[in-house]
Amino acid sequence: MKTVYGYIIAYFVLLLAVLVLMYEYPKPELHMLLNSHHSSIQDTFFKYYTMLAEWPLYALALLPLLWKKIKITLFFAICEITGGSILQLLKHLVSLDRPVSVFENYPQLTLPLVQGVDMHHSNSFPSGHASTFFMFCTCLVIIEAYYYNRTDKSISKKKKALFMMSLFSLFVLAAMGAYSRVYLSQHFLSDVCVGSIIGFVTPFLIFYFCRNKVLNFNEKKVK
Repeated sequence: MKTVYGYIIAYFVLLLAVLVLMYEYPKPELHMLLNSHHSSIQDTFFKYYTMLAEWPLYALALLPLLWKKIKITLFFAICEITGGSILQLLKHLVSLDRPVSVFENYPQLTLPLVQGVDMHHSNSFPSGHASTFFMFCTCLVIIEAYYYNRTDKSISKKKKALFMMSLFSLFVLAAMGAYSRVYLSQHFLSDVCVGSIIGFVTPFLIFYFCRNKVLNFNEKKVK
């Protein structure tokens, strides 16, 4: 679906920037650089925003059932189960320490922490929250693009602009969710990077292989 190219390009631009940062800076130094500006407003925002990936996004994925859109919820479920399985396998195979444990070896550095956040110490790589944020938003992008492609070719410029704005908004929401894990010092940027890749790639793969067999998604436009 060509209509999602903007979302894909935006992700790869962000991914490239992240890879450059990881190449240029050592992991602890980069983490401190990304956490150099804390405020009470940001602390509160990211503390609660990151919680969306713990259950609210899963609850939202069930909403299509109210309109008997079972296949949409099924699409979310297959993507999350597939991506989640890959993520958990990597977590236990790699088993890296979280920032709060790593920074114990750097007493000269003070790790910025947010009050009230329960800090984790192990299984840092990759980030499950980052994966969930990108998984959910990418699924929405694909579903939205699917229905957008089914509309008449004479769709107004206003609706097209709103569609593009919605894709960009979903990308920003996913990116903020991923960054929240770094801001809260629950993960390093590398953890978030790989988690986002899993969350980004899985829905496209599931859509490609299952759109006709399971989801019955096709790109034929309704006239």
